[in-house]
Amino acid sequence: KSKIQNPKSKIQKPKSKIQNPKSKIPIAAPEFVREVLGKIMLWQGDELPVSAFPPDGTYPTGTAKWEKRNVAQEIPVWDSTICVQCNQCVMVCPHGAIRSKVYQANALDKAPASFKFVDAKDKDFAEEKFTIQVAPEDCTGCQICVNICPAKNKVLPERKAINMEPQLPLREQERENWYFFLSLPNPDRRQLKLTQIRQQQLQQPLFEFSGACAGCGETPYLKLLTQLFGDRAAIANATGCSSIYGGNLPTTPWTTNDEGRGPAWSNSLFEDNAEFGFGFRLSLDKQTEFAMELLKKLGNTKREIGNGEVEPLIPNDLVQSILTAQQKSEADIYQQRQRVERLKSLLHQLMKTHSSISDFPIAEAKQILTLVDYLVKKSVWIVGGDGWAYDIDFGGLDHVLASGRNVNILVMDTEVYSNTGGQSSKATPKGAVAKFASSGKPAAKKDLGLIAMTYGNVYVASVAMGAKAEHTLKAFLEAEAYDGPSLIIAYSHCIAHGIDMATAMNHQKELVESGRWLLYRYNPDLQKQGRNPLQLDMRSPKQSVEGSMYQENRFKMLTKNKPALAKRLLEEAQAEVNARWQMYEYLAARKNQD
Repeated sequence: KSKIQNPKSKIQKPKSKIQNPKSKIPIAAPEFVREVLGKIMLWQGDELPVSAFPPDGTYPTGTAKWEKRNVAQEIPVWDSTICVQCNQCVMVCPHGAIRSKVYQANALDKAPASFKFVDAKDKDFAEEKFTIQVAPEDCTGCQICVNICPAKNKVLPERKAINMEPQLPLREQERENWYFFLSLPNPDRRQLKLTQIRQQQLQQPLFEFSGACAGCGETPYLKLLTQLFGDRAAIANATGCSSIYGGNLPTTPWTTNDEGRGPAWSNSLFEDNAEFGFGFRLSLDKQTEFAMELLKKLGNTKREIGNGEVEPLIPNDLVQSILTAQQKSEADIYQQRQRVERLKSLLHQLMKTHSSISDFPIAEAKQILTLVDYLVKKSVWIVGGDGWAYDIDFGGLDHVLASGRNVNILVMDTEVYSNTGGQSSKATPKGAVAKFASSGKPAAKKDLGLIAMTYGNVYVASVAMGAKAEHTLKAFLEAEAYDGPSLIIAYSHCIAHGIDMATAMNHQKELVESGRWLLYRYNPDLQKQGRNPLQLDMRSPKQSVEGSMYQENRFKMLTKNKPALAKRLLEEAQAEVNARWQMYEYLAARKNQD
């Protein structure tokens, strides 16, 4: 007899040797989290029967918040008297553990005594209160928020608006403050100016508390993606660091908002993620097309209303407003959702009152109810690292870019195979030491952005959040708004670089200032306006590459064991950086007809 129980049977509680384990999982957590995922967190997973697990392989999202790892010895503490409310600290936090909100003063009626707040400085939030709050048990203590903070104490210059303090004495107090903070209402997304970081970062992140390294350079981009588009995003994730910290059991950092909306996420393989995500786009487009066909058919169907008069089964204004909705802004998306909800309500009502009528299209009504949510725009994102995009699935990536379909591709470029142990990739820069390049990589880094630009109809951006956060935000907004394929190549510092992770965001500035990393946007829509589609969003490099390169052990170590080779590769790298800048400067300066 098989010991595997019927998957349709109810989940049975496992017999644990620990009758009442002192689990960190709060009683408020869902039953599946407490009884299944919680057991795995406590290293009791071997006691779980097969029947405890979902038979279809799907797992609930938003479960990383129950782990409460408490790994940080020190956590950031907000000094509200110095803060300028720029929200830079919120943007760069790799784990979504530091957040801000604006809210009405009456929301503070039940606030803990230690909960901090000040008057909001932004004129758009006049007479409202502002708070920055840290999740003390989810913070990893990476210090990136402290390093990026621009506000300094004039009396004590070494102090900023964010300062590190021991976690343990603050844990209980800040835990209470954190849960109260979460109870405060989120701002209306339709009212936020999403081109301004200080307002955009008030959006709720739908990627939080991942198991990525402290100070990770990839996760801030994923967090930003979910803040902007997560409530309607479908994400195909290549195997790599992002698939491990993004989907590794027992928990997942992808989560939902108060309405239950959040990213639909899946990982296929390393070598086919572009094609996998392309399939998302094709299937979503087909189902949207089918839903529109059914809506038109129902809109053309008449019903009798008495005295020989007839009217459309679905009001024509509702049909047309759904079919022609632009869905370009948060307000547009909100309005479309309202229309779709109205359509659902109307269809359910008609099925109750008209289902017995012989010519009522009951089959079509039932069918469109299964597809109606596809009438709200979905944002497809294909994400992964440089090993995936530059190497393993470059052919698939190229195929998707050439398709012309509306997909967004995010490459989190660490310039090395980070997850598999630090092997050299085609994104690894010349002179860097990595596995398979122990004497420094002899070849130059592949220019993925330039390759994509040759198609002419692909939106391409090269960004570095630590160098210019506003530019990163603008690129994400433009890429998603562009009706066609888009490619964002995002510089992602990595522990494999041999750097101080606490200052990694500022190190990104030095990469840009030396020309090792370029900031640009290539927008084909500008060409339609008679303008040059390529915009260089940085000044001419003023520093040599040596200064930034030798802050990283991956370059510096070669100077210890092969100094002559290191010197030659450095000279070649500088020459290549100079030539690349001159080429991009020339391309960006051209008139459109050239």
